[in-house]
Order: sequence, then structure tokens, then C-alpha cells
Amino acid sequence: MRVSLKDVAAHAGVSVKTVSNVVNNYQHVTPAMRERVQRSIDALGYRPNLTARHLRKGRTGIIALALPELGNPYFAELAAAVIDSAAEHDFIVLLDHTGGRREQEILVSQGFRARVIDGLILSPIELETDDLRERTETVPLVLLGEREYDLPYDHIAIDNVAAARAAVRHLVGLGRREVAFIGARRGRSEPAQLRARGWREELTRAGLPADDGLVAATDGWGHADGAAAMTRLLDAGRRPDAVFAYNDLMAIGAMRVLHERGLRIPEDVAVAGFDDVVEGRFGAVTLTSVSPDKEAIGRLAVESVLARLTGEAPEPRRITAAYRLVERESTLGRAAARD
Repeated sequence: MRVSLKDVAAHAGVSVKTVSNVVNNYQHVTPAMRERVQRSIDALGYRPNLTARHLRKGRTGIIALALPELGNPYFAELAAAVIDSAAEHDFIVLLDHTGGRREQEILVSQGFRARVIDGLILSPIELETDDLRERTETVPLVLLGEREYDLPYDHIAIDNVAAARAAVRHLVGLGRREVAFIGARRGRSEPAQLRARGWREELTRAGLPADDGLVAATDGWGHADGAAAMTRLLDAGRRPDAVFAYNDLMAIGAMRVLHERGLRIPEDVAVAGFDDVVEGRFGAVTLTSVSPDKEAIGRLAVESVLARLTGEAPEPRRITAAYRLVERESTLGRAAARD
């Protein structure tokens, strides 16, 4: 049998309004009264009807999160961060998979789920500025990732150029002089362009070559793409002493090829990735990686949606999230990485 506010009020010997104030976390409740009501809530096992609460405010209590690759560990971890943050505000998250396809991103951004969601968090890959400029849907939209649109929407991203430069600086600081970049995209991909730019800028600053022969372009972002890119570099006669990969999955694929070719990591070739996914922390050689603050990105995305719903953020915001370089065995070696 469902426990009601009236049941809790009767058990605590207070009014229904007092119980409602405690449940809704109103400030003007004394600590003693809050504790008294909470004891009754716990004793009776009362659970608030979140659906009714949202409906009273004209909301559904649902935020949509549209991602390009649900199978990519980075996006899976990011989704978990969004879901956890939304739950703290009594919202649930509806996941959409766009596959990074422009037509699907347009469909999502134009609000085909607008009747059932209060806000949309979108990580676009192929969506164009004109696609968003034509958007007529009023559901709050928050963008994630590195695509720049110069439009009035909240946008959360890390500084990809600076992060890539930090990874390359680390490799150069270890004495590496021929640093390859794998993961430049054959098609348009702003994140890949920005990370390639960081790679090039840092090598140029150090007076080292950043020629096209050290760049391997790919069509995808997975293990196989990284392995294929590494194979092409080696088969072309290039033997870099370091590799910076677009993401961790590609770095892990490249490491497999290096191992098969009899090259030691990091003694012969140091490898650094991007995203700091869990898989990279548990391989035979743990992976050095740029670690975006995924928890902060998820939290900021949810808070931005809620700020739009309540009118607390009238101006669009460009929010830069933090990152750090996590140095592990793939660049430091086993002994050094343990220090």
C-alpha cells in the first residue's frame, strides 16, 4: 500500500503542509521539525511521487541525452555522470543514440521528443550551424563537445588544443623526437582537427618535425581504426618513437600492433591517448591519457538545463571544463609509473 503525505503527517503529529515543506526541502523548517518528520518518513517508508511533483510544475521530469556512440566507453562514462547528476535533482535521463549522423542529430535537435522531455543535452558530430539556426523548438538545449556554433545555446567542452599540447609536451619532455598523431579524420571532425592542431603546435614550439608523414587519418574512432593507422605508419617506413592518439581506443589498438611488431612500450615507442577510459587503466601496459573531468561535464550539463528551466541563466554560456594528464606505464615505464 502506498504511503501518503497524510499518513506521514498523522504519524508525526504535524500538518500535511509541514510534511510537504520537509519533502520539498523548504528552508523555513526548524531542524527539530525536519528531524521529526524525517523519522516518520523513514519509519513508514514514504517515497515522494516525483511524477506528480514535476507535473505540478508543468514538467515531465525527463532530460534527453543524445550521444554519437553508446558503445564508446567515454560516452558511456559521460552518460553515467549525467544520469547521476540528474538523479540528484529528481530527474531521469532518456538516452538517444545518433550514431554521429547529421540527419539523426537534426531530428533530435529539432525536438521530435519535445513533448516528453524538459531539456536536451546533445553531443553533436556532424550537425551544422545552419541546422541549429533553424531550430524552432523551445525545449532548452545544451551542447557538449568541441564543435563551435556561435549560437545562443549553452556549450560545455574542454580546451582540446591545450589538452593535446599537454600530452605532446609530456612525450617531448621524455626525450621523444618523432611523435606521430593517429586519428586525424578523413571527413570533417572538429575534435580531431583541434587535437591535431595541438599536436602540431607543440611539436613546432619544441622545434620538432610535424610533417604529414607522421599523421595517420582514419574513418572511425575504435580499436581497429587505431590498429590500422599504426600499421600504415609502420608499413610506410616510419618508426616514430612516440604516438599520440585521438582517443584511448585508438591508442590501445595501436599498442596491439606495436606489440605484434616486436616493439616495446614505452622503451621503443611511448603511447598517449585521450579520454582516460577505464579500459586503459587495466591493460598489460597501463595507458597515459588526457582525462577530461567527465563528472563535472555531466553535472554542468544538467545544471545548465535546470538553469534554463528556472530562468536563472538568461545569457548563453560557454563553459570550459577541466582536464588533466594522467601519466602511466605507456610513457613512463612500469617502475616509474609506480612511484
